[in-house]
Formats: sequence, C-alpha cells, structure tokens
Amino acid sequence: QVQLQESGGDSVQAGGSLRLACAVSGATHSTQCMAWFRQAPTKEREGVATILTHFSFPNYAGSVKGRFTISQDNAKNTLYLQMNDLKPEDTAMYYCAADNGRNGGSCLDPRRYNYWGQGTQVTVSS
Repeated sequence: QVQLQESGGDSVQAGGSLRLACAVSGATHSTQCMAWFRQAPTKEREGVATILTHFSFPNYAGSVKGRFTISQDNAKNTLYLQMNDLKPEDTAMYYCAADNGRNGGSCLDPRRYNYWGQGTQVTVSS
C-alpha cells in the first residue's frame, strides 16, 4: 500500500510562492505516474502537473505552465510542486497521487490513480 502525505499549503498573497511536498512511502516500485491535482469548491478535480517517475518527465496543465514545476527527489522519497506567481484562481485543495503502473490512460486523468494524499489547502488572496 502506497501512502502519500502532503504538506506546504498555506495562505499567500497573489504573486507569492509556495512549495508543496508529498512524502511517499510503501510499495512504489510499480508506480509509473505521479501527479498533483487540485479541486476548488464547486469545480471538478483537475490535473495540474504530472511526472513519469522512471524518467522524471514532466507535463503541466496550460494554466500553470511556466509558473509551476513538478519534481521528485528519489533519495528523499518526496514529490514536490514549486508554485510561483500564484494567482487567486490557483486557490484549491491540492492533492498528490500515484498510480500502480497498470491502469493506462492520460497521466492527467484522475481515474488513472490508485493512491491519494489527504490534500493540502492553498489559498491565494488578491
């Protein structure tokens, strides 16, 4: 069982930065994709950034490209999301997720993922 523990969410002003971290434990050897998703009130969960774990190949939603960076530190078993130039529309609960390498589909599709963190709140004020 893979366990994901998120941290780093906070309330910041527009233009500020945050770094979210997701500590990963458990049997992750089969994981192919990891991702950060977010969900704002009344909205569906959307993929923000994904990474192919074996190759550290990232992908981003258009709304965050150029502002957010996803990365992994295998030595620390941690997934990061560096968030710069934050905007009020970035306000959401942010979740990290991991698949089991067997589901297929887009890494931006939440249905691909088997394991989820509890979420960490990011609030950006104008």
